[in-house]
Amino acid sequence: MTAPTLGTLTPGDVVAKAAHTLTRDTLVRYAGASGDFNPIHYRDDIAAEAGLPGVLAHGMLTTGLGLQCVVDWLGDSARIVSYETRFTRPVVVDPKTGANIEISAKVGRVDPEAGTARIDLSVTCAGQTVLGKTQVLVALDG
Repeated sequence: MTAPTLGTLTPGDVVAKAAHTLTRDTLVRYAGASGDFNPIHYRDDIAAEAGLPGVLAHGMLTTGLGLQCVVDWLGDSARIVSYETRFTRPVVVDPKTGANIEISAKVGRVDPEAGTARIDLSVTCAGQTVLGKTQVLVALDG
């Protein structure tokens, strides 16, 4: 795969898409990898006691999946200059059906002088935005 260049990008272009199904097994594996063993991520009773609608995916897991979509498109994580997002809605992971995350990466702005492009992410679950104002600044060659 050839790395994208600034000259090939136009604001509004969709440059990458991804979809992920999160299961309770996914959450257990992520908890082990991250060290985040908060029981709201794997116990229905604790999630309910906390007033949550169910077991929630880790926020950092959701943000990481969003960023990975851009890294895969770039082919080089070193091109990421910055990443910002806001949590807008929790991802509830059903014990039987899981949760489906959909990600779309679109060019928001190209700055040839700075050698950067802003990639805007849409991250949704069940048709609702779960991450808002999600932007990745990437450094690219001309």
